[in-house]
Formats: sequence, C-alpha cells, structure tokens
Amino acid sequence: MYDGRFVFAQLMDFLPRHQFNKCVRRYQGNRRVRSFSCYDQWLCMSFAQLTYRESLRDTVACLTVLKPKLFHIGMRGTVSRSTLADANEKRDWRIYADLAQVLIIEARDLYANEDFGVELDNTVYALDASTIDLCLSLFPWARFRKSKGAVKLHTLLNLRGNIPEFIHISDGKLHDVNVLDILIPEAGSIYVMDRAYVDFARLFAMHQAMAFFVTRAKSNFKCRRRYSRPIDKRTGLRCDQTVVLTGIRSRNDYPEPMRRIVYYDEETEKRFVFLTNNFVLPALTIAQLYKSRWQVELFFKWIKQHLRIKAFYGTSENAVKTQIWSAICVYVLVAVVKKKLGLEQSLYTILQILSVSLFEKTLILQAFSKHDDNTENGDSCNQLELFNF
Repeated sequence: MYDGRFVFAQLMDFLPRHQFNKCVRRYQGNRRVRSFSCYDQWLCMSFAQLTYRESLRDTVACLTVLKPKLFHIGMRGTVSRSTLADANEKRDWRIYADLAQVLIIEARDLYANEDFGVELDNTVYALDASTIDLCLSLFPWARFRKSKGAVKLHTLLNLRGNIPEFIHISDGKLHDVNVLDILIPEAGSIYVMDRAYVDFARLFAMHQAMAFFVTRAKSNFKCRRRYSRPIDKRTGLRCDQTVVLTGIRSRNDYPEPMRRIVYYDEETEKRFVFLTNNFVLPALTIAQLYKSRWQVELFFKWIKQHLRIKAFYGTSENAVKTQIWSAICVYVLVAVVKKKLGLEQSLYTILQILSVSLFEKTLILQAFSKHDDNTENGDSCNQLELFNF
C-alpha cells in the first residue's frame, strides 16, 4: 500500500544506496562528520539540480522553508549555507565521480538495445569536449587564457541512449586530443570524433587495441591511393579508397593502410573526407556514423541549458567538480528512472515535472501519468526532440 511518501524520497529509492556508501567509505567522506553527512550533501545538491537553484544561498533558503519535510526524504543533518559550502569545498569530488560510474553502468544495461539511427551490433561512442567559461579572478586555478578562466568537459557519449560513459574534467588549456591518452579503447567498439582528435600515433594505438575510429581528415592530409572501391554517386559518395599515409611523421605514426571516404552532402553543400580503420562497413554507413556524432553536441547544449553547471555554488576546484559530477549523477539517475518506469516523456519533460512535484505526496508514476504532451507549445516540443530517448 502507498505510504504517502514524497516524490523526492521515491526518486532517491532508485539510487543504489549500498554503492553510494561504498563510494563514501572509499574516500572517507564521513570522517569526523557529526551532523551533515555525504548523503545529506547529495540530497542538497540533487535538490538544487532538480529545482534549478541558481546559487548556494538560493538552495539553502528553499530548503529552510521545507525544513519540516526534510526528515521524510532522508536528510538528517541541519542545512546551512556555511555547512554546505564547506562540504562542497572539502569532501572529495571523486565520491560523486564514482557514483556517476555506478549509475552509468546501470543505465548502459537498460539502454543497450536503443536505436540511434544506424543499424549496427557494435557499441558506438561519440567523443568531444565542451568548454565552460569561468571568471579568472574567482577561479584562479582554472586558467585558460591570459584574462579568462575555463574548465573543459571531455565526454565519451554512448549513442545508444545518449549516456555519457566517460567524463574527464580538465582546465581549459588541455587540448582535446590529449584525452585519448586517458581513454581505454574498448575492442570492437566504434569511436566517432571530429578533426581535433586526428593524431596518427594515438589513432594507431586505438587500432592496435582492436577498436575502430571514424574521424574527418584535416586539410593538409597527405596520402597515396592503393585501391578504389565501386560506389554509387547518387547516395552522395564520391570515393571509397584504401590509402597509406605519405607524410614524414604520419607514415611512421600510422604504418598500416587506412580507409578514406569522400561524401558530398547536398543539404549543406559541403564535402566531407572521412578516415577510418574499418574496412567492413559500407561507405554510406561510415558517413551516417559521423553524422550521428552531432548527438554529443546536443548533449553539451542540453546539459548547459537544463542542469546547473554554468553558475557554480563554490569557487574551489573541488566545489566545481563536485557540482558538475552531482549534475551528471542526477542526469543519469533520471534516465534510469525513465527506463525503469517505462515513461514516454522526454528527459526534459520529466525534469520539469520533478521540479514542481518533489515534495508532493503522490506515487511517482502517477505524477508523470497526469502529464499531457498535447498541452506543450510548439517551441518546447522542438526543444524536447533533442533528447527524446
């Protein structure tokens, strides 16, 4: 029988609490903590994300009003601005980074059979990075340019469900291609990247790990053709070739043959040159895979619009990373809830409903069943299509 619990408490039931406690113990998050535990901190940060709070003061003010209800969502500590600020500054951000990995593994299994527009058995990832601007005077540790600060969010997005499988947060000075040194390639998977990741030594390491890559060639790309395959120019293909690199350094960095595909897009009137180490897939499928890379761009756009990762509640590196990882955890948790409850609404719509119903005493499934998609206006419908998975 329904026991009259808040929607917020029911949402947190989907959090693997045992795994969360293991993450806390791994980094001694509750060491010398008397009243405000890591779980209390997680609830505060989740509340801030789900209700679109703009600042720490804003978050604490709202939680103070809801003080009689906080015990019923599992919060045992007293919330104050100084206590939450200290927790974000001093407690290891890796607690929430590890929690995100736990949720990502769960989400990956749930979305393993999702369609992303290309019929393939392989796991397909899109790799890219996005810069989050910061004020250098407030965030001196995040130096980007002479008078500008920034952090960079390097993300490997699983296109089946748009779930971020790998995230690395660095300062803005780290070049995108360097993240390939951290990434461990998964044999048999396909990694779709733009021209910023063209480094033939690193691509060859990925090739030796039996992973496939699809990327665009730079304008100064030099090669010699070995073989040309027949193509149908009505599909937009212009050539499908086996080539070897002829540059002095590139041929040493990548000594194996590579596949070069030229595709002309009539809609944009642009000519694309793709490079890949996959010689099995049809050339048109390679072009479609690169087109699907746009999903990672939409992911960055989406999280910047709908998660609190542009205005930060603290200025230290630990506080910034804690907030970003908390946002990722909330994002993946809601994606898990969507799948487990069989919800038809988009992730955007689910977050909007949660933002106004967290402290309602109703079954969580009923909260979403009351929503009618036909009431949305045209603008929001277009926006929802970005992440309708």
